[in-house]
Amino acid sequence: MDAGSVTSALAALIGRAAARDGGWLPFDRFMALALYAPGLGYYANASRKFGALPASGSDFVTAPELTPLFGQALARQVVQALDATATRQVWEFGAGSGALAQQLLETLGDRIERYTIVDLSGSLRQRQQERLAGFGERVAWVDALPERFSGVVVGNEVLDAMPVQLLHRRQGRWHERGVVLQDGRLVFEDRPTDLRPPVAIDGEHDYLTEIHPQAQAFVRTLADRLEAGAAFFLDYGFPEAEYWHVQRHMGTLMCHRGHRADPDPLQDVGLKDITAHVDFTGIAVVAQAAGLEVLGYTTQARFLFNCGLLELAADASLRDKAAIQKLVNEHEMGELFKVIGLARGDWWDAIGFAAGDRTGRL
Repeated sequence: MDAGSVTSALAALIGRAAARDGGWLPFDRFMALALYAPGLGYYANASRKFGALPASGSDFVTAPELTPLFGQALARQVVQALDATATRQVWEFGAGSGALAQQLLETLGDRIERYTIVDLSGSLRQRQQERLAGFGERVAWVDALPERFSGVVVGNEVLDAMPVQLLHRRQGRWHERGVVLQDGRLVFEDRPTDLRPPVAIDGEHDYLTEIHPQAQAFVRTLADRLEAGAAFFLDYGFPEAEYWHVQRHMGTLMCHRGHRADPDPLQDVGLKDITAHVDFTGIAVVAQAAGLEVLGYTTQARFLFNCGLLELAADASLRDKAAIQKLVNEHEMGELFKVIGLARGDWWDAIGFAAGDRTGRL
């Protein structure tokens, strides 16, 4: 199916969903369809997504695609977590191209008995299976978490792709933003709501933002089902004081296509990624309420340094050393991307947060 057909079919599907809801579809439901509708949503269709250059037909690059040193550094934290929790399995959510899985499997070797990927995308699963075929039955795929499981969970750029609700304060009143089909086009429509951001926003100026019930529900489910183990999530985001800063009046919602960013999720639906920054305070609070310990919270740069990235890079190629700069520089991924660690049971001293821990800022 060509790009135009994908967009037309998906827009029609969204329009029908809106019609069933009285003509108005909350943004989180729109986002879920735009990203995950079977065969049509961005993560469910066959388009190329991950790659370092626009010429490849890709839309964005993630850390594991930049250099295998990323996975090798993360593996040091995973090994410590496996030892600390007496587990031998790794679970990865949203494995993308399979690059991180490959790096962890190669680095961890016999230290793990099973590597399980939880991914909703059939097209991405097929690519992952091709890439990881050499690891045989040690790698498994599932559509959802089992009722009970143990092991170390990793998720790189997973939370940012979970559907969000949009809230818009206009002329002093809060509205929830939804999508309607108008004259054959998808457009926004705001409706009054009792929903609010988790912190008060000073002033009366117009203010657009997101709230994250689905990401928080995901962490709550993870906590409920994790019998023994730990979880590490790497993503771009902020603590609540920065997320809902009075000056962040346009929110963080963003789309990515062809290595360019744009703020309009209603254009070219199904052909581009839609993301929002992570509310790491909300993730931490939900995790603690569900019985998990927060092992730490820090920047990606500090986490990778703590995990020995510079040591690993000592004999690296010039290409890998250049990629490391993108991973750790403040104006690239180093500061914007954060890492949060969670664990079942007693707190332990995770190496990734040995220096530069920002848990106190959550």
